[in-house]
Amino acid sequence: MPENYSDPSGNTEAFRAFAHSAEPDAPAGTAGRLPVVLGAAVVAVVLLALAVWLAVA
Repeated sequence: MPENYSDPSGNTEAFRAFAHSAEPDAPAGTAGRLPVVLGAAVVAVVLLALAVWLAVA
């Protein structure tokens, strides 16, 4: 660690500047859940097809 490094938690002003300068996280919209929903739909269709195939056979 360089000698001129100052810990942002060392004083309140530096910590506030550090906390406010951090990039915000991406909003948790539907884009994050889309792969999960599609995956669950595919699994449901496969299980349904398997159940129908076993019932017919």
